[in-house]
Amino acid sequence: MASSRIRTDRARLYRTLRSAHLERAHELPPAVILFRIKRYDFHEELARGLVVVQAHPLRAAWLLARSPVTTLEIGEPLMLSSVWASALAISALRLRALLGGRRAIIESYALENADPFERELGARARLRRGLNGVAARFVWRQTDRIVFGTDASRVTYRTALPEPTRDAISAVIPALPARCTCTPDGDVDGSRVVVLGAFAPRKGLPNILAAWPLVTAALPQARLTLIGKGALENRARQAVAGDPTIELLIDPPRGEIHRQLRRARVLTLPSQPTATWREQVGLPIVEGLAHGCHIVTTTETGLATWLTEHGHDVVAPGCTPQQLADAVVHALQAPRPAADDLPAVDGRLAADAWLFAGA
Repeated sequence: MASSRIRTDRARLYRTLRSAHLERAHELPPAVILFRIKRYDFHEELARGLVVVQAHPLRAAWLLARSPVTTLEIGEPLMLSSVWASALAISALRLRALLGGRRAIIESYALENADPFERELGARARLRRGLNGVAARFVWRQTDRIVFGTDASRVTYRTALPEPTRDAISAVIPALPARCTCTPDGDVDGSRVVVLGAFAPRKGLPNILAAWPLVTAALPQARLTLIGKGALENRARQAVAGDPTIELLIDPPRGEIHRQLRRARVLTLPSQPTATWREQVGLPIVEGLAHGCHIVTTTETGLATWLTEHGHDVVAPGCTPQQLADAVVHALQAPRPAADDLPAVDGRLAADAWLFAGA
């Protein structure tokens, strides 16, 4: 964005920006995207045709204060890593209104399914969390419209934050994808399992690698494709070097990711909780569903209940390698998920339409 001013009446505020946000933005009404950090899976070519501004929270607030923005989508109130940026942005727009400008509508899309105020922390971290709690309550009370992407998120907000003091409007719209429209290029490989995303312990890469020899012992024809990048890349390379049934793709282009998902029978994301993190939904799960994959994951995702009800395999975090392997073997042998399990309209797009309908 060459100009130092925002010229549209809609804006979205992100702490981190990733390719999925950019892909979705091309399908949504025009809005300036303000963000602070590029995610590991940010692809520059997807930003073409969009108004994207990388800005520190103070600069983002300044740009919004001088803008014609009347609808702002913020990060969800329980996302404590971005709550102060949201508070600054809201304060800038509220100050603008006090000075005679139009009042802006504040909207949010929420997926958090773990109460961040219940975690065990040291004294210094508790102080920081207390300050973040002040900001979270401010942001929550200033939010006019909110969509919960899972019912688990709605329940979490009900227990973590006080009832709004004014007439905020909310809805639950499941964070389920529509079927991807990318062109099929061959038959599904009925023995192919895909791991997609960050190579990190919390995303379960060590768990699936520990379980994989047990999968191939039961199904020698099974094949595993690891797609992504991250701290455990060397671990992934070692696995490939020692097992011919595993292949590795480091940070491939989006077209190749779609191709790999089209040919896969199963996608697994065995997410593991940490002291400060729990899987909200899991973008790989959403992308796997969109391409007709059977999902193997843990109860950490906010979609766990829906996945279980629709025949996917959900195991406990910290389960044994054998239990995870049994779930993968079952998924490889199970019928493919029914196409009509998914909505006709992507859940995030439906949420956005609902949010902006009140703008």
